[in-house]
Amino acid sequence: MVNLNRVIKDIETLSSFNATPENGVTRLSFTKEDKMAREYIREQMKNAGLKVWEDGYSNLFGRREGKDPDAPVIMIGSHFDSVINGGAFDGVAGLVAALEVLRVFEEKNIETYYPIEVVAMNDEEGVRFGTGVSNSRAMVGLMDEEELDRVMDRDGVSLRKAMENFGITPDLKNAKRPEGSIKAFIELHIEQGPILEDNDKDIGLVETIVGLDRYDVKIKGKSGHAGTTPMNNRQDALVIASKLILSVNRIAKEVGDGTVGTVGEIQVSPNASNVIPGHVEFSVDVRSTKEENIKRVYDEFLKEIDNIKEEEDIDIEITKSLYVPPVNMSEEIIDTMEKISNRLGYKYMRMNSGAGHDAMNMAKIAETSMIFVPSKNGLSHHPDEWTDYEDLKKGIEVMLNTVLELR
Repeated sequence: MVNLNRVIKDIETLSSFNATPENGVTRLSFTKEDKMAREYIREQMKNAGLKVWEDGYSNLFGRREGKDPDAPVIMIGSHFDSVINGGAFDGVAGLVAALEVLRVFEEKNIETYYPIEVVAMNDEEGVRFGTGVSNSRAMVGLMDEEELDRVMDRDGVSLRKAMENFGITPDLKNAKRPEGSIKAFIELHIEQGPILEDNDKDIGLVETIVGLDRYDVKIKGKSGHAGTTPMNNRQDALVIASKLILSVNRIAKEVGDGTVGTVGEIQVSPNASNVIPGHVEFSVDVRSTKEENIKRVYDEFLKEIDNIKEEEDIDIEITKSLYVPPVNMSEEIIDTMEKISNRLGYKYMRMNSGAGHDAMNMAKIAETSMIFVPSKNGLSHHPDEWTDYEDLKKGIEVMLNTVLELR
């Protein structure tokens, strides 16, 4: 029933709405590339016979009515924003899968008791504003008005202003879904790792999504001439930052148990070869399937900061930008997907997700599950990211049959 040609066309077309066409896919939230992709998605939703609208955070929905229009909805979909120089499949594969499911329903005149909604989210990666999973946070009520004004991009544009410039009036009350309004949320996603491929599996059924703790560190030292300032008379912010960055790596390894810590973003000022760095900012990203491990990394990192402050005359500030605890997926839906995978003859395995996803927030208000499909060589967030279309088709068929079971 799944038309793979349509799926391929969607993915290839969406990849063309791109700020870096010669170097992967770059499509950040509330940009012209976002708008072009959004219009294409809107058109595909309408062609599938769906009622289309946006909520107060920019989530784009396509709704297929059920026999009871007042019943809670089955929601399927994913995000279509990207990292900088990313790939064509991250997020988009899940959104296109959801669109294809409802195209099949429309073509086969399949009736459902529950309404079904496809959701297209544009701010999952959080690259532009340094947050992440923002659409789903808005839907479950985890975003407040203060964040709209506090977070800014590198050009100093606030999230609120970017939305207004985009043509959306922020309305978080409108974006929040009432309790009980969503029966189930299902998201298909590329694995972004090597486990399925290494184990020769077609399908991954996610049991737990890791928790995510993200904070920003600012270090204020003192700039000076690189040639005339003695080594014992310096307040080099970059040297201090280096010590802290190394400590993130060390602490995560010491905590172990699958815990990971990453410093992936850093700004140095004045950023000149002959000037001592006086100001440094960097991000810290910590993930684990166990909340106690995430908290332990943070506590140990704070101790490291205190130790450095005792040794050095330097100002260090740490601010949390995002925290989402580990989340378990719906055991009932996983059981259903296992039966479907067996029936379709697909090799599957239960697994955890080392990446954060919108599903981790949606699980707060609905029975939620994730389907993983293999990533070639485990590569993602990279221009060479790839999932074989036949592998993607298998994931779509599992999603389609799961929705049939839930309908």
